[in-house]
Amino acid sequence: MPFADKMSAFAPSVFVRLEKELDALRAEGREIIDLSVGTPDFPPAGHIMDVLRDCASDPDMYKYAIRDYNELTDAAVRWYKRRYGVSLERENICGLTGSQDALAHLPLALLNPGDTALLPDPGYPMFRTGVLLANAEIYTTPLYEEGGFLPDLEAIPRDVAQRAKLLFISYPANPIGRLAPDGFFERAARFAKKHGIIVLHDNAYSELTFDGRLGGSFLSAPGAMEVGVELNSLSKSYNLTGARISFAVGRADVVAALARMKSNIDYGIFRPVQRMAVAALDGPQDSLDALRAAYQSRRDALCGALAQEGWHIEKPEGTMFCWAKLPEYAPDSGEFALNLLRATGVVVVPGISFGDLGNRYVRIALTQTEERIRAACEKIGRHLRQLTMNN
Repeated sequence: MPFADKMSAFAPSVFVRLEKELDALRAEGREIIDLSVGTPDFPPAGHIMDVLRDCASDPDMYKYAIRDYNELTDAAVRWYKRRYGVSLERENICGLTGSQDALAHLPLALLNPGDTALLPDPGYPMFRTGVLLANAEIYTTPLYEEGGFLPDLEAIPRDVAQRAKLLFISYPANPIGRLAPDGFFERAARFAKKHGIIVLHDNAYSELTFDGRLGGSFLSAPGAMEVGVELNSLSKSYNLTGARISFAVGRADVVAALARMKSNIDYGIFRPVQRMAVAALDGPQDSLDALRAAYQSRRDALCGALAQEGWHIEKPEGTMFCWAKLPEYAPDSGEFALNLLRATGVVVVPGISFGDLGNRYVRIALTQTEERIRAACEKIGRHLRQLTMNN
C-alpha cells in the first residue's frame, strides 16, 4: 500500500540492522560482546525498586495516570533547586515517557511544515526524527573536534537564524562525550533570544561525568528560562532506562504546549513509575557517586586497553560512551563496525549513524564489566593488526 511520503526518511535504526547480524552470529554459537546500545547494566538503588514492589499489589496503580502527580513535579522542583540552583514552579515541568517522548512531540508542537530547526552533526539521531515528523527543514551545525565539538552559532547564516524556530543542543553529549565549557550556555541563550529561537537542551547524561567535573543545566544561564526547555532523564542517572521516566523543564508556555500535545497522544506515565521517580529524586543520592566512579573506571580500562593495542582515543568527559576516532588505515565507520562484528563478535555503533561528520568515528558503550571490556579490546586489537597487514 502507499505509505506517507515522510516514511522515505526513516530507514531501520542502526540497532535493528546490527541486531540482524547479531542473530546470525548467535545462531552460529559465536561469543558476542555488545558495546553498542546505551542501556545501563547496573540495577536501580534498592529503595527505588522497593517502591515498585509496594505499588505492584495496589490495584489503583494500574489505572490511567492522566497527568503527573503533584508529588512528582514537586520532587523535580526540589531536585532542580538542589542540584543546579534553578528555581521552578509546577507549570515549568512536564513528565515524559522517556526523553524521546519530547524529542518526537515537541517539534510537532512548535514547528510548521517548512520551518527550520538547527541540529548538531554529529548528534543524537532522535533530534532529526522529531523534526522530520513535523515536516520541517533541517540545518546542521557542524561539531568539529578542533572546535571542541561546539556549534559555531555565529557562523550560522543570518537568514537561516532568522527563520529557525528550534535549536538542539546536548551537553554532556551523546555520542561525543563532551561537557559544555563555561560560557557556552550563556552564548546559546543570547543567540536564541536575538533570533526568537527556542533552545531544546537534551541533558540526559547530566549526572554521568568524570574526573571531578559536573554537568550543568542550560536553565541556569541568564535568560535561558525565557528561551529554553531542558530534558532531564532518570534513565541513566538512576538506571531506570526501561521504566521510561524523564522531564521537560523550562519556559512555561512551551512546556504547556508539549503537555497539551501529549494529552492527545497518551494517558500519562504509569503510576508506579511516577512513585519510583519521586523516590529517586528525593531519596539518597550516594548511588550517583558510585555510578560515576564505576563508569569512569570502565572508561579508563577501555582507553588504556585500546592504547596498548595501538589505538589511542580521547577520554570522554561524561556520558557512558567513548567517541573513538578511527585509525587512518581503517575503513569508514559503517564498514569498520560491520567487519569488526563479523570478525570478532564485538559490537560498536558506526559514527555515521549520528551524522555525516561521524563517519570517521565509532561509538563504544561502557555497558559491560571491565573484564569484558578488556576482552573486547583484545579482540579489537587483533582485528586492527589484521587491517594493517591488509594495507
